[in-house]
Amino acid sequence: MEDINSHNILRLSELIEEAEHPVIVTHMKPDGDAMGSSVALYHFLRRSGKESKIVISNRHPSYLSFLTEGEAGNALVIHDDKPLDAAKTINEADLIFCLDFNAFHRTDALEGALEESRARKVLIDHHLNPDRDRFDLSFSETETSSASELLYHILMSMPSVSGDAGRLPSGCAEALMTGMTTDTNNFANSVYPSTLEMASSLLAAGVDRDRILNFLYNQYSENRLRLMGHMMKDLLTLTEDGVAYIVLDKKTQKEYGISEGDTEGFVNMPLSIGKVRMSLLLKEDGDRVRVSIRSKKGTSANRCAGLHFNGGGHENAAGGRLDMPMDIADISKAAEYIETHTHEFFKDNERND
Repeated sequence: MEDINSHNILRLSELIEEAEHPVIVTHMKPDGDAMGSSVALYHFLRRSGKESKIVISNRHPSYLSFLTEGEAGNALVIHDDKPLDAAKTINEADLIFCLDFNAFHRTDALEGALEESRARKVLIDHHLNPDRDRFDLSFSETETSSASELLYHILMSMPSVSGDAGRLPSGCAEALMTGMTTDTNNFANSVYPSTLEMASSLLAAGVDRDRILNFLYNQYSENRLRLMGHMMKDLLTLTEDGVAYIVLDKKTQKEYGISEGDTEGFVNMPLSIGKVRMSLLLKEDGDRVRVSIRSKKGTSANRCAGLHFNGGGHENAAGGRLDMPMDIADISKAAEYIETHTHEFFKDNERND
């Protein structure tokens, strides 16, 4: 991890020491890694004597609420709930940590405030193509499972921790394990030797992984399970190119009372089918369609997202969007768009092989 070197760690230590109003920001629609890394850093800063704030665009999924109990919850500012407070918090910051995103636009409603802020900014991210010029200090490593894992290695290099995970605050350690677990789909993908080393060290330090797994995977609503059955039985489509896709319109989401996070992990399920090379889940969301893409080794979800879905991410896990009516007239045209463009994607791959 080239960015985790003595020079950058010293600079980070200096920035934290100098800061009076540090703020932590992550991407819109925050997932487990976004919240895990943010809450972990909050607890580390608090242990370092810094009272920080966490600012997010949208409320996090309910199954992650255990992370924001107590102190971290009191430090949380949600733009959707209190837009003026969110903007004010960022405006008053003298140090901003940007976690789990590679460019300001990934924060959606917070982008303008970040653009205008004159605070020092630190990037901690694992996605491709970081906008390094916008940050005073960057920790960007794509060969790591998650932003939470990257933050773990950074914190382990800090003088106050010195490689001993037992010196991390308990809330920090639990949040780090949570973020890494969700972004690897519970060690099913994007796992590196460093990932397992992290997990081992945190377990040895006393992190209760069973407690985390119970919150992450055993606290869903009844409607989630019923929706899963409907999606796999009635909505799943397979193409001759080995593409599996599901389109989830607003009507179906309303019928099942779906909340943010209730479809977590669904996009991975069709990959268990032998002939499937790529899986897509499309969710109608206002005037856009959110797209999640997963693929098996040898097929680039990132390239497909960049070429056809206004997005990007990792080689086998990416995301994007379709805007209505620019990309598609309405949600009824999503299936046709998917089949046309994924067929084109695989044809281009064959020509380039």
